[in-house]
Amino acid sequence: MPDASSILPLHPDSSPLKQMRLIDLTVHIPSSRKVSEGPDQPARWRTLEFRIYALIVLMAVAVMAWLPMTLSIATHPNYPRFRHKLSPGWMLGRPVDNSDAQYRGFRDNFLPLTLGASVFLLAKLIRRRIHGQQKSTDDTYLLRFNFFAALVMVAALHGTSALKILPILGGNYLITKAFGGSKSGPILSWMYNLVVLFMNDWFRGYKFGKIVGALAFLDSYEGIYPRWHVSFNITMLRLLSFSMDYYWACRTAASPWEGMAELNDRDRQTKIHPVSMYSFTNYISYALYPPLYLAGPIMTFNDYLWQHRKPLNITGRTLTGYALRVAVSLLTMEFVLHFMYVVAIKDTKAWHGDTAAQIGMIGFWNLILVWLKLMNIWRFFRLWAMVDGIDAPENMIRCMANNYSTSGFWRSWHRSYNLWLLRYIYIPMGGARNVVINMILVFTFVALWHDLTFKLLAWGWLASLFVLPEVVARYLLPEGKYGAESWYRHACAVGAVFNILMLMAANLVGFVIGLDGMKFFLERLFGTTEGWGFLAITAVCLFSAAHLMFEYREDEKRHGIIRRC
Repeated sequence: MPDASSILPLHPDSSPLKQMRLIDLTVHIPSSRKVSEGPDQPARWRTLEFRIYALIVLMAVAVMAWLPMTLSIATHPNYPRFRHKLSPGWMLGRPVDNSDAQYRGFRDNFLPLTLGASVFLLAKLIRRRIHGQQKSTDDTYLLRFNFFAALVMVAALHGTSALKILPILGGNYLITKAFGGSKSGPILSWMYNLVVLFMNDWFRGYKFGKIVGALAFLDSYEGIYPRWHVSFNITMLRLLSFSMDYYWACRTAASPWEGMAELNDRDRQTKIHPVSMYSFTNYISYALYPPLYLAGPIMTFNDYLWQHRKPLNITGRTLTGYALRVAVSLLTMEFVLHFMYVVAIKDTKAWHGDTAAQIGMIGFWNLILVWLKLMNIWRFFRLWAMVDGIDAPENMIRCMANNYSTSGFWRSWHRSYNLWLLRYIYIPMGGARNVVINMILVFTFVALWHDLTFKLLAWGWLASLFVLPEVVARYLLPEGKYGAESWYRHACAVGAVFNILMLMAANLVGFVIGLDGMKFFLERLFGTTEGWGFLAITAVCLFSAAHLMFEYREDEKRHGIIRRC
């Protein structure tokens, strides 16, 4: 399997030599060249083998699209069970499955969100014009604008709950600044934020009337988005980022910046600012930065500050291209929601009498919709930030169905969160030196951070458990030893089949059908003859798809595109 080396954020206390020793957990890609050969072999796309793989995958994709559509027609026996979940649509006279609460909140408020973004950007443009520079080499003057804009936004979104949010942020700031470079600082900041996370969930945002009866009148001013404690999970990551970056700044000399060229995304995370830059104004400006406040993507404090100290040149062509990508993904989501009612079917468990293949496609397309909805939400807010001159990390860098590696999947799914986990948990806890323990620790945190429920905790443990076979296989069958063997590429494809099945199982449990639904599906899969047949056909299709994905990665490298997943 060829190298796909990792991009791991460098711990500020680590040297470049130590950084090079960190292991890449991504499964390597079977190479189209033998280890002993220098130049690339010709692409395999036109060979008979790969034409057969392509034909199998094309037929599989057609069936995968056809099955959920047949389950979504009005004449299907289960249609009356989920019909009440559908809403009037606008595409070809079809109802729309707008039953996913998270995406419904985004979809129904798309125009108000766009209006709010426009007002913010217009006000920022006026502020830039007042400053008088067409192309600034230092945008730190905008941090104060972001500070006041953030306060206005929080008051508008959450009403009087802003009086709860700001003291929480203030508490974290006081802990961080009080301990400076002492190791007690990060420990206490982590404890504080984890307790706040738990208390937010337990008390559902703390009603004023339940704290002090005389303050009950404040509960009537809830703002546009009263459930501030739900989105606070994202804010918590920023609070910890500020605390950890400040701790490392207190222990490391600040990076000289006046003569620096434009920094890449890695440098912007790891290069330290002067301690004076970790001020309360900059802290609030970062923690509540309007374009990224509600959903991310997640930036580190260092990165956010560097993009103001040394602004990036985001061209109009880049913005136009990205806006078109956002529009295409939004329309794709609309098409699926109008023709595949898999979310409504899943929510009502309307799969009575369905085959294992049909139930499998209900689960699969629910996962696709989870990927699509999150990509749409993140891309919208990332576009808003890009227009403002801030380049946040892209969260979804590959299609969900273009993954064969468990660790590679997590690198390309919610990438900004993955980078945050690497920088603030995985590497500080020892990185690859304690890979098994750290993977369990990371996925346990991820599960509890998403939701304090057993379903998500089970997902976290499954996800960490399912990474281990890949790590073991890569250790037992290294490319350097077996890469030249004719069977090696096929052995990798077999491993990819198991990886994909395990990824789907873990995510179905965590985000779609839960443990009970998974139990029902497994009974249909392994308890019937047609279930075993479906599993066999699925394995053949995934085997073929894995080979196409391997070659696709090789094709990227032939064209100079190096992706780390």
